[in-house]
This record gives sequence, structure tokens and C-alpha cells, in this order.
Amino acid sequence: MEQFFSTFTFRTIWTPELILVLGLISAAYFLIITKFRDRFPDGGPVETRRIVYFHLGLLAVYLGFGGPLYVLGHIMLSMHMISMAIVFLLAPPLLLLGIPSWFYEYFRQKKAIRGFFLIAGFPIVGLIAFNAAFSVYHVPGVFDFLMTNEGAHNIYQLGMLALAVLMWWHIIPRITTIYTISELKRIGYMFMSGVLFTPACALIIFAGTPLYATYTDPATWATAIAYCLPPGADIPYGVITGEQSMTFLSPENDQQLGGAMMKIIQELAYGVAMGYSFRLWVKRDKDETPKLEFKEYDMYEPKVQ
Repeated sequence: MEQFFSTFTFRTIWTPELILVLGLISAAYFLIITKFRDRFPDGGPVETRRIVYFHLGLLAVYLGFGGPLYVLGHIMLSMHMISMAIVFLLAPPLLLLGIPSWFYEYFRQKKAIRGFFLIAGFPIVGLIAFNAAFSVYHVPGVFDFLMTNEGAHNIYQLGMLALAVLMWWHIIPRITTIYTISELKRIGYMFMSGVLFTPACALIIFAGTPLYATYTDPATWATAIAYCLPPGADIPYGVITGEQSMTFLSPENDQQLGGAMMKIIQELAYGVAMGYSFRLWVKRDKDETPKLEFKEYDMYEPKVQ
């Protein structure tokens, strides 16, 4: 750990520019839910738990797109997979839960947004689009290209985050729309998403050989890690080779661990969401069950003839 902090600069490790962006988003959030909430129809106080959810979502975005874990993700594939799991499986539901429903209702009235979600809001679109983007990302040639092209990598990951939010919208909808699905269908939706998520993880776990030049070829790795470093900085080859190497696993084992961690986190995230949906389903079914009323009689009360 000491080697990590001594090898990379403060800016490289902590990504202060991302902290600034997320800080501005947080400030805008607080302004909307306090000073400007009266400008929204039905705008009211926001529960503390929603504020906590939203900022946990911002923290998940930071851990996925910046900070120490992001740098480690350029050294070990397992760290990269964990950061991806955090940003695509944990950040979207937290952000969605953190935004008040009156904010969604306000923008739903906008004609352009209604037209966009008339097509994009169809459940199957988010389900297939996100999982397809996730699978394509892990095709070896695509992965190495994106990891060594910073602009393309940033655009692709932001697009994948948007698709993840779209998919999670149907799992934890914040307002009722024409595409809102029942709790039972949500459970089936998550099951199908888990099935579509599996091939990429299985490819990584059971490949048998290292798939990505980013983690096996020093020249490719140098190009990828350069985007984490200040312009003109020397490439720290020592973190991947020699006695001071930070890669404590072989490339194959690191790859297997990364695929397994991604699948485990996905199962945990969907498992929690399924459990919540099942609880809502039982509660709704209980509330809709008609209650039978029984009139009590005194068994010794004489009958009127």
C-alpha cells in the first residue's frame, strides 16, 4: 500500500476533478430540494434517507470512475471489475432512490422527454441495451481499444451508466408510467437481466488464458496507465514487474477473480432488489384481499320467533 501512494501522485490517486464535478452535482441537488423546491408542482420536503441514498450513489460513481480503485483497476483486472460492479450495479438504484418523486413528475410533463421515453422507456429496451453494452465492452479487442483510448472509454462508460439507469428504472420505478410493471414481473425482469449478464462473466472466469493485452502486454498497459498520470510523467513499470510488483495474482487468476467478483456483486444487488419487490408484492396482495366480517352472536341469546 505504501508503494502505491509513493508511486502515484495525489491527483492521480484521488481524481480531484471528479470530486469537484460530483460536488457541484451535490450542491445542485441541495438547491433543488430546498431553495427551489417550491418551483416544482407538489414539491415538498425530502426525507433524510433519500438524501443519504443520493450521496451514496455519488460515492459509488466516484469509486467507479475515480479514486484509488480506478487506478488499481488499471493494474489488476479484478479491481477494474469491482469498480465497474459498483458504478453500474450500485450507483443507479441509489441515485434513482435519492431523487424525489416530484422531480420526476415535473420532467415527465415535458414533451421532448415524453417522446423519448415513449420508445426508450419500454422495459425490454433497457434490459437488452445495458446487457449488450456490458457484453460488448468485455470482448477482448473492444476492451483493449477502450482502455487505451481515453476519450472513447469515457464516452462508452458514461453511455453504459445511462443504460444501467434505464434498466434499473424498471426495477425500482419512482413514479407510475404506462410502462410500470408489477412486482412479479420485476422479479422476472431481474432474473432475465442476470441471465444476460452471465455470458460476459463466464467468458472471463472460464477462458483458461488471459484475455486482455492491457494486463499482459507492458506496451499496451503503458498506454492505458498513461491516462491516469499527469502529462509527461514516467510510466511506473515497477508496479507490474519485478519484486515491487503490486499484482499479487497471476494474470489468469486475477481474471478469474474479477469475473467472479462481478457476478457475485450482481447477484447480491439483484437479490436485495428481488427481496424488496417480493415484499411489496406480498404487501399489495394483502392490502387488496377483501376482509370477511363475522357477526358475533351470544350462543345463549334466545332466538326471536
